[in-house]
Amino acid sequence: MHKLMSSLLLSALAVAALPASAETVVIVSQKNPATRMFSEQASQFFLGKSNLFTPVDQPEGSHIRADFYQKVADKDPAQVKALWSKLVFTGKATPPKEYASNAEVKKAVAADPKAIGYIDKSAVDDTVKVILTLP
Repeated sequence: MHKLMSSLLLSALAVAALPASAETVVIVSQKNPATRMFSEQASQFFLGKSNLFTPVDQPEGSHIRADFYQKVADKDPAQVKALWSKLVFTGKATPPKEYASNAEVKKAVAADPKAIGYIDKSAVDDTVKVILTLP
């Protein structure tokens, strides 16, 4: 029993020591007139259902990408990949361009008034505008 209690206590301490989950924000260029957006709207651009904005994606396999799609579209990476494979195969859409980091996504979005992307909140600066914060 003592061993079990010690094990549970160590597990609880290990979980408490983990860093808090980073907040993900959806961003647009400062030149974009948009000021706010709902998750459902953001998912439309990143899932090829609207071309009003040009989506800019994080790299495949990254934690932020998986977290983003789960929060805005309730889809895991395999579901998103399957959806894009179908859209590309049928010629209906072109998948978002991928960038390797928060800094590269931010730079691409800042340079294009039609672009929309997502980055870690800690990477935001005055070159972009936050239009949605994901819980």
